[in-house]
Amino acid sequence: MTDIKNSEAPINTTTIDKNIIDAPTNNIYEAISIISKRANQINGDIKKELLEKLDEFATYNDSLEEIFENKEQIEVSKFYEKLPKPHSLAVQEWIENKIYYRNTQDEALEK
Repeated sequence: MTDIKNSEAPINTTTIDKNIIDAPTNNIYEAISIISKRANQINGDIKKELLEKLDEFATYNDSLEEIFENKEQIEVSKFYEKLPKPHSLAVQEWIENKIYYRNTQDEALEK
């Protein structure tokens, strides 16, 4: 997984030139599809990592009436909320040419 904690991806919404996004593929729809798939991968990785960290601080009770506020879990959750969103990370990776992709239709035509 990429180092999301040190990413230069923006936290807020930014405008990006369409020509920068579609330059590698010459097709904006293909570029968006690739970025979307990468964002889903990043989201899964972040979710897995977050759940593992939250599970470290979990307290299990048999009683539903008692709800404890776990400060460690709250701090971990707040940290992950402040990180750039997966789609922002994926766009940043795309702009920096860090996403590997291939066109399987071109490969099929060559055979």
